Amino acid sequence: MPSVQETRPRSRSSFAAAVLSLLFPGLGHAYAGAGVRALAFGAAPLLLVALTAGIVTRVDRLALAGLAVQAWFLTLVFVLNLVALAYRAAAIVDSWRVAQFLNAHDRAATAATPAGGPARVSLRPSALSVAGLLAVLVVMSGAHVAVARYDMLASSLVSCVFSAGGTALCPEPTPAPVTAASVDPAATRLPAEGSAIPNATIPPWNGKDRLNILLIGSDARPNEGTNNTDTLIVASIDPTSRRVVLFSLPRDMVDVPVPAGPARNVFGSLYRGKINSFYAAVAGRSDLFPGTAATRGYNGVKAILGELYGLTIQYFAEVNFDGFVHIVDALGGVNVNVQVPVVDDSYPTGGADLMRVYIPAGMRHMTGTEALVYARSRHGSSDFDRAQRQQRILVSLRDQVDVGSLLPRIDELAVALGGAIRTDIPRDLVPQLLGLADSIDTRAIRSYVFAPPLYGTEVGDSPRGYIVEPKVAQIRTAVKNAFTEDPGQQAAREGLAAEGARIWVLPGASRAPSASNIADYLQYLGMNASAPGQKAATTSATKTVVSVYNGAEVRLPQTVQALEALFGVVSVTAADSTGQVDIVITTGSETPALTPPPAP
Repeated sequence: MPSVQETRPRSRSSFAAAVLSLLFPGLGHAYAGAGVRALAFGAAPLLLVALTAGIVTRVDRLALAGLAVQAWFLTLVFVLNLVALAYRAAAIVDSWRVAQFLNAHDRAATAATPAGGPARVSLRPSALSVAGLLAVLVVMSGAHVAVARYDMLASSLVSCVFSAGGTALCPEPTPAPVTAASVDPAATRLPAEGSAIPNATIPPWNGKDRLNILLIGSDARPNEGTNNTDTLIVASIDPTSRRVVLFSLPRDMVDVPVPAGPARNVFGSLYRGKINSFYAAVAGRSDLFPGTAATRGYNGVKAILGELYGLTIQYFAEVNFDGFVHIVDALGGVNVNVQVPVVDDSYPTGGADLMRVYIPAGMRHMTGTEALVYARSRHGSSDFDRAQRQQRILVSLRDQVDVGSLLPRIDELAVALGGAIRTDIPRDLVPQLLGLADSIDTRAIRSYVFAPPLYGTEVGDSPRGYIVEPKVAQIRTAVKNAFTEDPGQQAAREGLAAEGARIWVLPGASRAPSASNIADYLQYLGMNASAPGQKAATTSATKTVVSVYNGAEVRLPQTVQALEALFGVVSVTAADSTGQVDIVITTGSETPALTPPPAP
């Protein structure tokens, strides 16, 4: 005769069934003994997991990351999340009810009534059992609510970043109005606005040619009515060699060539204002460049820098300075190798006060505010040194971004990005750009800062204030040859320019090559050379003579060495208290006929 324990029905915990279905649909049914229902609820999720695993293992991870900015993908995630929420809730409730039902059925089958028939057992669950079910549903729903929240956060962020003008929902300060005060005084006397230009865009990047993206650091001050693009860096990417070159333009550069079209009819062939004011000068003029009220200024800056560099600049990305601080802080700061100490006794604080800044050399961990000071400080150094610091910050940030460390700061970072960054890069191009960026060795990134004396001339007492006049031919040549030139040649050219030797080339023989061409070639090498137009010589001198005056060989070792190697002679020293130059090159009949490469 079976014992009481042997005849007691197996008790199935409905709470345990609900918890198991929380872990994976169908597990609770299997625990309760409903195998067919377990298979029915578990089949679809198993197939989905297998499909997802196959996609993840076969598709490039950066291509997957690029999906995060696609509107259709974010919408799909939102819908699938709701479907998954409903499906899991149904599986949890059903497994709980199955356990309740089977328990009641077993109790009824084993209990005897006075009449000998099966007992009537109530199916009404206890309050404690219902409370357990609700607790499981709340826990399950929390994960889906979090997914929905971050999906909506991503959608809002993407809409802000990938919209040149942003939207009313984007967390950004009120943009500065474009007024006469926003524009360089030299560019405010303009004709009245004409007919609007139809909106048109540059053909998208084809994935094969050189990709050029304009990186803008803007200083928008609504209280002062200004909106200057103080940082202008063009990142040029060669998709074949996977190399990147950065071109920085000083904000005080003037007389930049204006592209053909309506803007040239208004400004003339050169923009006389400082280049950092060009955005404000054209943003409010629908008759100068295509685009909307939000994109017209950016299109104008892309066009004028493209004209200067001889490039087609396809896209732009802008970061405002206040947003930059929040981004760096959200990333946990940035480590920067400070190569030259920064000393600035007059750094503006945003009000009427100034503060003293000192950043010693060495590896430094910087907060957002400290990184902005490092990138913007210009007193005690120059715009050109500042441009190099800005490029160093960008490369450091790119190297140090760690997805794992960003997860705890995702909310803070999303708000910072949404209020700081604008770009016209198409969303569907992002996966391809991410793959391209991942293949680039940041240690091989080359930088050009188009600074005097190699690429421009400083004028400190101009009616326009401190300005830099560009050497357009040298700039275009550097841009054209950036991917083919030996980095050593660039460094040598910059070294010669830094010495700043004043050189004259004089004809010393009737059959000597053109002194003017030789001077142009020396300028191409980075030297400050000229041929001051003396009458042609009538002598028959053969050798080139390099005369170095008044001890200049001590100050100009690289220049003297380069000239000696170029002309195959040994320089001679001389003294002249009235001399206006450091070195005089007198040509002879055997002087090589040097000419610079043709301008782009």
